[in-house]
Amino acid sequence: MTTTHRGFGAGRSTAYRTPADIAPVTRALRAAGRKVALVPTMGALHEGHRELIRHARCAPGATVIAVSIFVNPLQFGAGEDLDRYPRSFEADLEMCREEGVELVFAPGAPDMYPAGADTTIVPGRLGEELEGAARPGHFTGVLTVVAKLFHIVAPDVAFFGEKDYQQLILIKRMARDLDFPVHVVGVPTIREPDGLALSSRNSYLSPSERPRAATLCRALAAGAAVSARGPQVVLEAARAVLAGEPALQVEYLELRDPDLGPAPREGRARLLVAARMGPTRLIDNVLVQM
Repeated sequence: MTTTHRGFGAGRSTAYRTPADIAPVTRALRAAGRKVALVPTMGALHEGHRELIRHARCAPGATVIAVSIFVNPLQFGAGEDLDRYPRSFEADLEMCREEGVELVFAPGAPDMYPAGADTTIVPGRLGEELEGAARPGHFTGVLTVVAKLFHIVAPDVAFFGEKDYQQLILIKRMARDLDFPVHVVGVPTIREPDGLALSSRNSYLSPSERPRAATLCRALAAGAAVSARGPQVVLEAARAVLAGEPALQVEYLELRDPDLGPAPREGRARLLVAARMGPTRLIDNVLVQM
């Protein structure tokens, strides 16, 4: 397969810049009986993204892997880090080559949001809680771009990391509620050796901040370790660890059910945290068995 005249070469991968270029390719593949697996990213690819690609590669059926690379301006609020969000396009393409990704979709903002475009996806009540309360409008931007990617690429299955757990749940709900014929799969969080969840924003942390940021995962582990004693004990244990690192400005620490409703008394739950270390905002979560 070769690039279209508006694409660009990417070694074993084939990359496209516009929806008009990639849409007929993926539809032709599906018409030929191939399944398309999509890994949406904002670039600055790391080992967590590599794990998403590898999960996509293991999806059943004759699967073609598509990775999108697009820093979505619609999900950044005023004063957030859109301009300084890490961009490493050539390195991203190299990772895609290494992982045998067949298709890379790397549009620009005008390709995704032509002049006059103003239709967006409303995420519902859950989109206003947790991350939605801290970042108003964020999930409107996330769901809008994911809906567009689902329409443009027309994947059979799409892979998202559990680190952004609320995002994963909202995307699953959108696919269900709007009848997208896409199976949305969550992939467990990949962590640094000290437990810090891999994130493109970790590059913002200074050498002194980096080990202190790992307090987040230690707090989650402390809460999960006492889960048999009930929801209140889980939260108290996690808060105690967070309190030991005064440089962390905690925004929320909550225990919810797997669909992010109220915390259960027993069964599976999610413990979620968001905090700032200096100017860097970090989120994490862990499965808890009550």
